[in-house]
Amino acid sequence: MKRRSTPSKQAILDILHSDQRAFNQEDIEQQVKGSMDRVTVYRILNRFCEDGYVHKIVSDDGKQYFALCHNCEEKHHRHNHFHFRCLKCQKVECLKEEVEVKIPTGYQLQNVNCLLTGYCLGCV
Repeated sequence: MKRRSTPSKQAILDILHSDQRAFNQEDIEQQVKGSMDRVTVYRILNRFCEDGYVHKIVSDDGKQYFALCHNCEEKHHRHNHFHFRCLKCQKVECLKEEVEVKIPTGYQLQNVNCLLTGYCLGCV
C-alpha cells in the first residue's frame, strides 16, 4: 500500500538516513522537538516497520531501536542480521553478517533478534 508523504515522515526519514546507527524513539523525539509529539513519532516509526522501510531492534536495555536497513535491496529489510550495542556510548548498529537459524520442520521463521553487546571501535 502506497502511503502519502508528509513533512513529519520526511523529517524522521532524514534522521534515520543521517547515520548508520539505530535510533530509539527518544533520540528521534529530541531531534524533532516541538514539530511533532511522541504519539506521532511512534506511529510513523511503526508504520515504517510495517511497510518494510525500517526494522525494529529490541535491546537488552528494554528499549526499541529503529534502523534503516542499509544492506538490503530497495531499502526494504529482507534478511536477519546481528545488531551490536556499545556498553560505553550506547550506540546500536546493524552488522552485515547474516544469521542462519535452523528450526524444526513445520515452523516458519519471521524474525530473528540477535543483539551483541560490548565496545565499539570508537570506545575500545
